[in-house]
Amino acid sequence: MFKKSLVVALALLPLTACQTTTSYIDAQDKATNVVAALSYADFKEAADSMATELIASPLMVHPEPRGRYIIHISDVTNDTMQRIDTDQLVKSMRVKMLNSGKFLVTTAFNGEDSSTREMRKLKDSKMVNQASVKGDGQVYAPDFSLSGKIMQRNASLDSGDTRIEYYFQLSMTNIENGLAYWEGERVVGKVADGDSVSW
Repeated sequence: MFKKSLVVALALLPLTACQTTTSYIDAQDKATNVVAALSYADFKEAADSMATELIASPLMVHPEPRGRYIIHISDVTNDTMQRIDTDQLVKSMRVKMLNSGKFLVTTAFNGEDSSTREMRKLKDSKMVNQASVKGDGQVYAPDFSLSGKIMQRNASLDSGDTRIEYYFQLSMTNIENGLAYWEGERVVGKVADGDSVSW
């Protein structure tokens, strides 16, 4: 019995020794734990730099002294080989734009937040104080629309490794005249083992 237990314990020893202890990492660190796929650090850096550029654009200054443009978030498509949520890019930009005090973002359209539309149906409810129900004609239409895409291009190197390029491309279109008032592009490049997968 003792011998059997000893054999089992020795057999499990190498497996136990190879286990990685779970630990916290700095999600914005680009020097360690680098992956071929897009990481939080990639999205964060692209979003921050493009938001900074957008906020500083002279064409995005509201003519009223304390006025703020209202932004509608349109389609940002994923043209990569990965299953990613493009909100990882857009959300960081929205936060920085709102905190700048120069922009407002509407969530009343595209079904992002249906409460603006749904809560108006309370005007037919006997349970609700009708004086508190929001009326028609009070929702602001957007001034600009933010759209874009995230693309991925892979190329094989002579060494057998793979060069991976990710393109973040965004446009801010004036809804009144259809003209792009700002456009931004950031490229993230990585080299990975040819057998690595980036999705």
